[in-house]
Amino acid sequence: MEQTLYPVILDAISDAVFTVDEAFRLTSFNRAAEEMTGVPRKQALGMHCYDVFRANICQGRCALRHSMTHDEPLRDVRITLLDAQMEEVPVRISTSPLRSDDGTFLGGVEIMHDLSEVETLRRELNRTHSFQDLVGKSPPMQALFQLLPDVSRADVPVLIQGPSGTGKEMVAQAVHRLSERRDGPFVSVNCGALPDTLLESELFGYRKGAFTDARRDYPGRFVAASGGTLLLDEIGDTSAAFQVKLLRVLQEREVTPLGATHPVPVDVRIVAATNRDLRAMVSEGTFRQDLYYRLRVVELSTPGLAERPEDVPLLVDHLLLRIASRRGLTPLEITPEALEALLHYPFPGNIRELENILERAYVLCRTGTIKLEHLPAEVTRAEKKSAPVQQDEELGERESLQAALELHRWNRTLAAEALGISRSTLWRRMRAFDL
Repeated sequence: MEQTLYPVILDAISDAVFTVDEAFRLTSFNRAAEEMTGVPRKQALGMHCYDVFRANICQGRCALRHSMTHDEPLRDVRITLLDAQMEEVPVRISTSPLRSDDGTFLGGVEIMHDLSEVETLRRELNRTHSFQDLVGKSPPMQALFQLLPDVSRADVPVLIQGPSGTGKEMVAQAVHRLSERRDGPFVSVNCGALPDTLLESELFGYRKGAFTDARRDYPGRFVAASGGTLLLDEIGDTSAAFQVKLLRVLQEREVTPLGATHPVPVDVRIVAATNRDLRAMVSEGTFRQDLYYRLRVVELSTPGLAERPEDVPLLVDHLLLRIASRRGLTPLEITPEALEALLHYPFPGNIRELENILERAYVLCRTGTIKLEHLPAEVTRAEKKSAPVQQDEELGERESLQAALELHRWNRTLAAEALGISRSTLWRRMRAFDL
């Protein structure tokens, strides 16, 4: 009786479930597996599992092979497989060896959970709370999003100020893409990385023979950016002598390459960026006041991550997708505990530090899910220190979560929309608060 119920039970499970023998030939295949792959059960049984599922780990890092070889279950491994239409399907799998009651090895079992809806919601959330590759729902970021279109169309110099690692170059690129100069070049130079002599030749260009190593004419970054936008990054690190020369170029709209006798006209929009307080530097006499006001026709600010903690979950999702795309991998998940640790961390290095932390997690994580042990020690230490302080806030968050769910009759999609978070984030928080 029990054995006759097994196929019925398997078909009642919404996740794809299949078993294989020692040779990886399919011995059972439920209805959800048929729907996921587009392969009928009668056709699938007896085939090798890798010929049916065509997953990105089949030929190398097969999780089921690992479980069967090492007699070790694996949980929540993120992979991608191809369906019958050759479309990629993101799934989360768990694998385990199969043994009879007397311990005889029978093969292996794998459970696949389709993540297509989660990924669609995640991308939709990022689209809703993103603007020109910038991500955030916090008031400072929403204010920045509101300003950018008008500022970009104005075609005036822009000064972007904010701590290191807050995405100032991304804001500059957004200004360029939204401007009438979008079809022209976007050229960037780090003013703080070069001494005066090299910075001058890099920006203004030089003629062949102007100095010992000048074996050919070099037009310089101003000419290269003609018709487009030139980002002068770390403008606060330039010397007083260079500031005088830069001011002259901005006033005259022409550059004179080293070794040249005639100036070259340039049509460039200037965007300057710095992590320093230029107004204070003007008061101290370390930055020219006239250059400051020439650059600061419009000022934009990029807030530090500590000022926008509500953006951390959004940024984690966004960066995990971006890292996975860059590496050609399936995006990782993150446990509620690991996300909570990130929420308690002050991020002195801002978004750049968060991206580095997630890059590190991609190197260390082999299960498809980022856990506390995949985070740096300074992050987990910060979480432990702040835990008592956060208890009241966590209680309030749990109450808000429960209220949204009850209001929408426990419909997770509607509750997530009301809270401004993805369904996956909602599910993680429900698990964290035992709802």
